[in-house]
Amino acid sequence: MTAGYWQQVMATGLSVPSDRPLDDLTAELTTLLGSTDPAERDGTAYPTLSTWIGRGVYDDLLSGLGDGMASGLSVGLGERESDDVFRRSYSVLVLADCVERDNQRELLPPGKLLEWGDRVTTWYLREHDLRGFVPGHGWAHALAHGADALGALGASPHLGTPELTVLLDVLADRLVLPEPQLLVSGEPDRMAAATLRILRRDLVPLSVVEPWVSRLSAAAGRMSTSEDRDPYLDTGNAEAFLRALHLQVALAPHPPALRSDLLLVLVEALRATNPHYLAAHGQPDR
Repeated sequence: MTAGYWQQVMATGLSVPSDRPLDDLTAELTTLLGSTDPAERDGTAYPTLSTWIGRGVYDDLLSGLGDGMASGLSVGLGERESDDVFRRSYSVLVLADCVERDNQRELLPPGKLLEWGDRVTTWYLREHDLRGFVPGHGWAHALAHGADALGALGASPHLGTPELTVLLDVLADRLVLPEPQLLVSGEPDRMAAATLRILRRDLVPLSVVEPWVSRLSAAAGRMSTSEDRDPYLDTGNAEAFLRALHLQVALAPHPPALRSDLLLVLVEALRATNPHYLAAHGQPDR
């Protein structure tokens, strides 16, 4: 369809058009999720699908829609800096909306949410495109969008302590991976927000969370001594996440029950990873 068709749909407040089958409209919007044109992707496809999901348009079709989005996670997976990242990144964002809809209405069997969780976590650890904003094409933001999906899954009543623990481990696994670049477009903040949603369930005990934080702290303090690699590439993502998580746990309006204990754990972790700044009369090396 022409851009004018979707502009008209937008102008009507995103009412579902009656002149075409919903399946056809959905297929076209799914294609547009992979567009390199941010007006088509961010401005049309995603807000339309998200709005229709939130309004219940897909309530009877939610399983199939989510399955289609999960399939989009494999498009071009393993590539670095190719245009296929947009299909993966925006598919997981729509999948997050599907999960959120089920969180509100419990429309799906628990097995479906667990299946989607497996698909999302597997993709999240295999995603190689770390770009945030892509000049000329807008936001790719795969790891940020994936974090949103992990947070939505963390809020699902279908997931219990074992599954929530897996989600935390996936976030940590992602943060300690050796990467060629740092996450500089707010991804650690989105990952911290996902963590907070998981912890707000009050199902993961401090006995699990404390060693999880210690693992991230160890990664944040383990600088490479290679003369050919920036040492902050090995520590920066975990460190940025610990700072973001500390801030959000401290200021969250609806904190998890373990907030007080967790803040102590996070403070100790940050002291350990910032000795030059936090020790008495400390100065950074460079």
